[in-house]
Amino acid sequence: MKNNNLLPFLIIAFALALAGYFIGNTYLKGRSFDRFVSVKGLSEREVPADLAVWPINIMLTGNDLAELQRKIADQNQEVYNFFTAQGFEAAEITQGTVNISDARANIYNSNAQYAAFRYVAKSEFTVRTSDIPKLQRALGASLELLSKGILLGSKNEWQPVEYIFTGLNEIKPEMVEEATRNAREVAEKFARDSEARVGAIRTARQGLFSVADRDANTPQIKRVRVVSTLEFQLLE
Repeated sequence: MKNNNLLPFLIIAFALALAGYFIGNTYLKGRSFDRFVSVKGLSEREVPADLAVWPINIMLTGNDLAELQRKIADQNQEVYNFFTAQGFEAAEITQGTVNISDARANIYNSNAQYAAFRYVAKSEFTVRTSDIPKLQRALGASLELLSKGILLGSKNEWQPVEYIFTGLNEIKPEMVEEATRNAREVAEKFARDSEARVGAIRTARQGLFSVADRDANTPQIKRVRVVSTLEFQLLE
């Protein structure tokens, strides 16, 4: 009879012990999960630009509007002929708008009536090509247009030619893999110093990819960079 009375207490005691075991084990696992290291992994490489855009201005002045329009048409044709002679296809050359301003119509410049030339004309071209060497050869040869009285300038004085790298998506997977590998190497060095081992990745945050000129003198060479932040589990 007494044994029957003790049975419920034994069951309760066993249940409490079992619950304590699981609670303790869960706590230890939680503490173990809190052991991690957060590191950054870098991937960086230099790549050649694969697209160049050269926005061009042709400036002309004059007092006879009809004569000025004729000169604009002649110079536009000369510039177009120059680029085709350099090997550019028609699709690579885009002629933009022609703007003519009347200096005497400028109400904010009281001295405009004394200007040597009444009309100022600006004609626009854009050369866009994936053949970077061809464009650089054309840049050097463009001085010959001066002998024909053509003042060829860039719309962007601070950056006459814009060099662009369009192949980022092709190298992204390799760079993310390299950044992850670099981060694990850093984590393993930290783990060795802490007498621990590196486990699985807890979280991973990929940084933004940046594409910048290698330097001011070689904008046709780009530096691509990404920094990823990863958290690795640390094991005993």
